[in-house]
Amino acid sequence: MNDITIYHNPACGTSRNVLALIRNTGEEPTVIEYLKNPPDRATLKQLIADMDALVRDVLRQKGTPFDELGLGDAKWTDEQLIAFMLQHPILINRPIVVTPLATRLCRPSEVVLDILPRPQLGAFSKEDGEAVIDAKGQRVAKP
Repeated sequence: MNDITIYHNPACGTSRNVLALIRNTGEEPTVIEYLKNPPDRATLKQLIADMDALVRDVLRQKGTPFDELGLGDAKWTDEQLIAFMLQHPILINRPIVVTPLATRLCRPSEVVLDILPRPQLGAFSKEDGEAVIDAKGQRVAKP
C-alpha cells in the first residue's frame, strides 16, 4: 500500500518535478492523472480541507477557462467554484500531494520536500537544470 498520492498532470513541468522528487526518496506513489480521473466532490472538498486552503487557492487560472467563465468574480460561492472544478478538472491546480505528514499543493515543487516522510536519496535537479538536492541528499541553498 502506497502512503503517498499525487494528483498529477504529466504535461506540467512542476508536476513532473514533484513526482521525481517523491521517487528520489525510493517511494513509488499512487499517481492519479486527475484530468483523466478527476476526484469526486467529496474527495476534492476533503483535499482542500486537509490543505487548510481556501477553494480559490486551489483554482488554477493559467491555461484554463477561468477567464471565460468569469471565475475571478467574487459572486461565486465555494460550492459553485467546486462545481466548476468538477466540470472542468483543468481548473484544479496541481500537483496536490497527500502523504502521512500532510496534504499540500506543491507549487513550487520544493514544497513537497516539507511533507515527504523519507529523505532524498541523491542529487536532484529540476527539468530546467535548477539544482534542488545535492549529492548528499540535502537541499541546495538558494542564492
